[in-house]
Amino acid sequence: MKLNAIARGLTASVLLLASSALLAQDKVVYHINNAAAQATAGLRNIRNHLDVAPETKIVVVTHAEGIDFLREGAKDPKNKDIDYGALVSALKARGVRFEICEITLRGANLKKDQFTMDAEFVPSGVARITQLQAREGYAYLKP
Repeated sequence: MKLNAIARGLTASVLLLASSALLAQDKVVYHINNAAAQATAGLRNIRNHLDVAPETKIVVVTHAEGIDFLREGAKDPKNKDIDYGALVSALKARGVRFEICEITLRGANLKKDQFTMDAEFVPSGVARITQLQAREGYAYLKP
């Protein structure tokens, strides 16, 4: 009798864990530290990612030269028809968070008001990436 109760308890636990895994939301941090090389492809990757997995929680963390595409009026340096502001706003509307490293701002003597209002600021980009991966279970992608 005790074995049946243990078996039922184990079966229930396994089913609960399996259903939790199925319901788990994918979480991804996209790391951009060179806007000229990564921004256009990264934004396209994020759009495609959400097109096939719209429930994915995505955070884009930028630092160093990666912050440049989040500046007000920024355009792709290779294709001036690509307006980063419009792409960022469209992705923000789909739930994507954009974060800018404040250490980078200070080092470049830049002000927060020089950046799109669709972005948020974090004390350190690399520390934020570590936090998202280690503490919050985000997968890491670098376009």
